[in-house]
Amino acid sequence: MIRISELTLQRGPLRLLENAELTLHPGHKVGLIGANGAGKSSLFALLRGKLHPDAGECELPATWRIAHMRQEIDAPERSAIDYVLDGDTLLRNIQQRLAKAEEQQDGAELGRLHSELDSADAYTADARARKLLAGLGFLEKQMDNQVNSFSGGWRMRLNLAQALMCPSDLLLLDEPTNHLDLDAILWLEGWLQNYPGTLLLISHDRDFLDSVVGHIVHVEQQQLVLYSGGYTAFERARAERIMQQQKAHEKQQAQRAHMEDFIRRFKAKATKARQAQSRIKALERMEELAPAHFDSPFNFIFREADKVSSPLLDLNEAVLGYSATQPILSKVKLQLVPGARIALLGPNGAGKSTLIKSIMNDLPLLSGTLTSGENLVVGYFAQHQLDSLDPKASPLLHVQRIAPNEREQVLRDFLGGFDFRGKRCDEPVVNFSGGEKARLALALIAWGKPNLLLLDEPTNHLDLEMRQALSMALQDFSGALLLVSHDRHLIKSTVDELYLVAEGRVQEFAGDLEDYSKWLSDYRLRQQSAAAPPSEPAADKVDRRSQRQAAAEMRKQLAPLRKQAETLEKQLDRMQHELLALETLLADNSLYEQDKKEQLKDCLSKQSQLLQQQAQVEETWLNSLEELELLQSELEASV
Repeated sequence: MIRISELTLQRGPLRLLENAELTLHPGHKVGLIGANGAGKSSLFALLRGKLHPDAGECELPATWRIAHMRQEIDAPERSAIDYVLDGDTLLRNIQQRLAKAEEQQDGAELGRLHSELDSADAYTADARARKLLAGLGFLEKQMDNQVNSFSGGWRMRLNLAQALMCPSDLLLLDEPTNHLDLDAILWLEGWLQNYPGTLLLISHDRDFLDSVVGHIVHVEQQQLVLYSGGYTAFERARAERIMQQQKAHEKQQAQRAHMEDFIRRFKAKATKARQAQSRIKALERMEELAPAHFDSPFNFIFREADKVSSPLLDLNEAVLGYSATQPILSKVKLQLVPGARIALLGPNGAGKSTLIKSIMNDLPLLSGTLTSGENLVVGYFAQHQLDSLDPKASPLLHVQRIAPNEREQVLRDFLGGFDFRGKRCDEPVVNFSGGEKARLALALIAWGKPNLLLLDEPTNHLDLEMRQALSMALQDFSGALLLVSHDRHLIKSTVDELYLVAEGRVQEFAGDLEDYSKWLSDYRLRQQSAAAPPSEPAADKVDRRSQRQAAAEMRKQLAPLRKQAETLEKQLDRMQHELLALETLLADNSLYEQDKKEQLKDCLSKQSQLLQQQAQVEETWLNSLEELELLQSELEASV
């Protein structure tokens, strides 16, 4: 197991952890979260032996093999497949020894090494590596390309594949989803769910955490706080703990005030002096409880557009792409009106970014028409825009350039909502992190009063607090939204419609994200079948077709059940919030005074009714889940 005891960790003048305690058991899958700079990556370096404790201990089994996702590329001229295979260091070591034994014609050593190769699954290594690359979005023809032929984001995927290729007892992944699209994230979720070792994962994707981990470690106030469950369970548990902490703090402050008042009044009186001294000692012994803090540093909106057209934009019978002979999308019809909220789904390379670039006129239409409303104002976010920020200019200067007549204090207040405060407002962008640059790019869009937002992966590099603030701002945005994102929580909380971009078409998708995951599995099977040589007899093909049809029919039955379960779960959440509010009210001593008798009676009655309703809804919810699981298992058995 991993055992951290009385650990103090310091980087330069900054103390990251102080007397921290944590125990993790083998096989645990753990999400590590906390504010930027809290010490998450330093904890990873400590576990890898790259850092040493300033005090205390960090212990893990000496025999454990540790794999981690590297942030740099050190073999740019190797092929992608060889680079991934390098992750299996045991295999590479055996292969090197084998080559040496062959040179020396050492028959006995060759026999031993071939046995070791067999034990290391060497003969399936190439196939396993290619399967990893395919899952992360690489085409078969790309797998033999040199590493230096790929862009930065795809190189990070290679680093991830290399980490997954390494046989390990402990896997450390730092933001593995940052450079992945939704398809690759869904594949990675499945892989990590089946990973048999201990997993520590740093991620800002709450749905990914919910799907993969069973525990959360929160780095907070120089401590490591362990919670059971995924991110959603952590949020609830932490909110309850903070509420209890605040109550305890307020109660203690009242006790202190009462003691101090008694000491002040009676310290000088001989008859009360002993009691006053007793209270002074009790006050000294009383451990100071900190007030609860639960404030996000982010609070912003997208400023309201001055004028609006309807429709804002109309794309009709458009053919999109780079070549008229091989278009990417055909017969595209898309009309965006104020209030439209659409997310684009589709496999990697299917044309989502092509569609957005065409709408922005960055890519001319091959044919068809694009009509813009008279008052259209577009707010466009894409990763390449981070590179277009002026590295020598500060956040304040960036905003002043687009608002030269606005008072400086107004601009500073606005930037404060994106957590650019004080000196940070005046520092040049050149030293900013990717997350800070993304926040500044969003700030410039929000200031510009857009009535159409085109957001292509806006959450890359953003932490959980900023993602939540962006979600809230988009919910309040009154214009049209067209979103491409791998963040499922952002999609679910901000859009009303899903459009599928696939197989050369753009069309409305009738299901939800769960249905898209199933569609994607079927799509991959179709792609594999199309690539494989025909070998099955016709009768077997007909049988497989009928199986797929039956499975599709069963999925239709699953959709309403899944929606019912989600509705009941939301209902339970609302009830839980109402019960917590009532418990807070009932904890107030003033409620038990004589003149509030009726109010107390009403609160107790509401609490009783809510508890009964909660029990009934919970039973219905559990029955729905049971039925859903039954149908799901039948579906899996039929495929």
